Amino acid sequence: MAYSHFLVTVSDKIAQVSLNRPQKANALHMPAWEELKAVMEELGNRKDVRVIVLSAEGKLFCAGIDLELLMSAQQFETLSNPTERQEAIYAMVIKLQDCVSAIERCLKPVIAAVHGGCIGGGVDIIAACDLRYCSEDAYFTIKEIDMGMVADLGTLQRLPKFVRPSVVADLAFTGRAVNAEEAREIGLVNGRFKTREELMLGVKEVATQIASKSPHSIRGTKAVLRHAVDHPVTEGLEYIARHNSENLLSDDLKESFRAVMEKRKANYRD
Repeated sequence: MAYSHFLVTVSDKIAQVSLNRPQKANALHMPAWEELKAVMEELGNRKDVRVIVLSAEGKLFCAGIDLELLMSAQQFETLSNPTERQEAIYAMVIKLQDCVSAIERCLKPVIAAVHGGCIGGGVDIIAACDLRYCSEDAYFTIKEIDMGMVADLGTLQRLPKFVRPSVVADLAFTGRAVNAEEAREIGLVNGRFKTREELMLGVKEVATQIASKSPHSIRGTKAVLRHAVDHPVTEGLEYIARHNSENLLSDDLKESFRAVMEKRKANYRD
């Protein structure tokens, strides 16, 4: 499927997805947010995809929400009924949240490869990814505070799951920029690379390693990890017990055993 605001290619079980609005610093308007959801849903269901790399064209990774989209919210002021205004804004926020959450819901792991600025809504996007890497020119900022807003697409809900809440509070209240070195130190990214080219090569190595694994296990591992984030250990153990009771005796497990016995690399079917 062709997209207007994303470049999508698939090769060797790896889907490369690139934000493609460089003329707008990859700020996303509503059609682009909707396409983000569509991309994740399509790739999540494709059997020839085992892992997704999310990067961007141009100088910045993502400048967040397109200002035109934010300014369009002023149209709701024409609604004289306060309840109607609130419901209209609520519906818009929920729709945008759903577009970001499509990354988290995607059945395949999503790796963010960040160069340049990752601002506002860009942080919402990478917070929903499973792994995050960046180049040394990358910087991250929860910019909403400087616009008289509260971040509402997932940053304040997801970041405290893997970055210390007090650090997230610092970033959210000040809107200050975090460089690549600090991002690695606080756990915002898994690793950093010197250049954009080295970033993409390094992320491809990670993606290739993941893509070589059992697709059955990749999907299951993502589901179990996501469940663990919002549930206590006891519930998580029950979840994986039930998951494996239904999925343990898979063709992938049998192929793993055969590969060990035959001293070869496992060859899993899509």
